[in-house]
Amino acid sequence: MASGVTVTDDVITVFNEMKVRKLQANEDEKKKRKKAVLFCLSEDKKHIILEEGQEILTGDVGVTVQDPYLHFVKMLPPDDCRYALYDATYETKETKKEDLVFIFWAPDGAPLKSKMIYASSKDAIKKKFTGIKHEWQVNGLEDIKDRRTLADKLGGSSNDDRRERDRQQLHNSNY
Repeated sequence: MASGVTVTDDVITVFNEMKVRKLQANEDEKKKRKKAVLFCLSEDKKHIILEEGQEILTGDVGVTVQDPYLHFVKMLPPDDCRYALYDATYETKETKKEDLVFIFWAPDGAPLKSKMIYASSKDAIKKKFTGIKHEWQVNGLEDIKDRRTLADKLGGSSNDDRRERDRQQLHNSNY
């Protein structure tokens, strides 16, 4: 079911910037790289746009944002839908990985009309996000608040899980 909603060029640009990791990037470019970003419908409900101020830059991590995943979860509005891209870092048994995850946030508290238009417009944005391996529809905080749920979805463990294990091992070895 198509809604006729279009995706703005800004959204496509942000996606392409997040998708391509420049190996030769200098420190300043690395700090400006987006870790997470939210997209919403324009006021007239005709375009999918970048939601102003709703992003996490890699340069913010460890400075103004201590836990990027929890910060991202807190950015999601409790009473309206959003689309999001999250640059997840996780580990499988074989290797460390980074993948973009497309998230369709449709909380139970969102108005039915909003859920319907976001659901019917989802294909428009997904078609522009070529190469996305992971998609996640989330209907409430219970589904997303624990990073292990995302790690399970990706088939690995999050870096934060590894850090917590390391902390526990260090703590246990001190006694």
